[in-house]
Amino acid sequence: MPHLLLPAGPQRTLALAQLSNSVGDGAYYVTSALYFSHVVGLAPARIGLGLTVAWAVGSVVGVPLGRIADRRGPRGTAVLLALATSFAVASFLVVRDFLPFLVAACLYATAQSGLAAARQALLAGLVAKEERTGALAHLQATLNAGLAVGAALGGLALSYGTRSAYLGVFAVDALSFVLCALLLSRLPAVAPVPAVRGAKLEVLRDRPYAVVTLLNAVLLLRMPLLSLGLPLWITERTDAPAWLVSALFVLNTGAVMLFQVRTARSVTGLPTAARAIRRSGALMLVTCGVFALSAGRSPWIAVTVLVGGSVLLVAAEMLQSAGSWQLGFDLAPVGRVGEYQGFFGTGTTVARTLGPLVLTGLLVGMGALGWVLLGALFLAASYALSPVTRWAARTRPEQHSPSLGRVTYICLP
Repeated sequence: MPHLLLPAGPQRTLALAQLSNSVGDGAYYVTSALYFSHVVGLAPARIGLGLTVAWAVGSVVGVPLGRIADRRGPRGTAVLLALATSFAVASFLVVRDFLPFLVAACLYATAQSGLAAARQALLAGLVAKEERTGALAHLQATLNAGLAVGAALGGLALSYGTRSAYLGVFAVDALSFVLCALLLSRLPAVAPVPAVRGAKLEVLRDRPYAVVTLLNAVLLLRMPLLSLGLPLWITERTDAPAWLVSALFVLNTGAVMLFQVRTARSVTGLPTAARAIRRSGALMLVTCGVFALSAGRSPWIAVTVLVGGSVLLVAAEMLQSAGSWQLGFDLAPVGRVGEYQGFFGTGTTVARTLGPLVLTGLLVGMGALGWVLLGALFLAASYALSPVTRWAARTRPEQHSPSLGRVTYICLP
């Protein structure tokens, strides 16, 4: 798979850092709920409450942490936040009550949100503008590869089911972020951007960018669709075997690993990004319609329909990812990439927080009609992004050329 290989230099180092912590994260994701309930002894309702509060805090604090990355330098900020994440994961090893768990979870979510913003600012400073979407596609493929390996390690821990096995997984995750910090420290330094007098968290007053972020959050409801919506639909509304849930996850991660880079090549500017997102929305409407057809079918017909829908889902996901990366970067003013990426990243938190409520209400509660409504929601949000993107582009200190599909930066007096 030569197209997945990055050239030696900053991009490869960023990919290795991504790979190191995504292996640990993959193991954490598949074991954390059972660890907190079986080993720590927390009630499921308290685990859900704690994680919801933690990610809400993390999404808010991620914006000022992104600003710090811009002003103090993204490399040092990213290294410190990777180490903070390692410390937060390690602290889970010793928590035995809800309050310490809540504190550790808030630290974990805050450090993760800030690290994501600092990494984006670091990438913006080290990778040429026309190469960023391609670089992010490589990083996404690397992320999926690491998550798959980590999930396999977590599966081993689940098969043993012992306290020591769970503790081992958390120790691996903590060490993975230490390795991530070491790799990030090897990158060239990116000069901090001087603060502009009177301008503090300008992103919070940038209405066009806020609307872009909101619409993108709607499109990101596809994330809990794979981890929550489809598993519930398969087990509650179809006669397909339960093992299909795992098979569809493997299909998704494998396809992203193989084809995300190729998909992202067609996205080179704001017009092509908006076009990719519109295509994604249309595919999501068809995807939801296909999934709705799996109810009431024989087991193997249901399996065939669900696999077909999952292929459409991953195609839509890759188009939406490539388009949103381009929008998030191109609409961020020079010198504020960390701050703006910190805000743009809140869309992921919103989708993960509200997604379970939306998806369970639509899919489990309403059945096939819920799939149709969900598909219509994806389509509407994807098409609404085009005029909102043009609105946002007009308000930037840049001149956008639709014919070239690129953004030319102009220094305004």
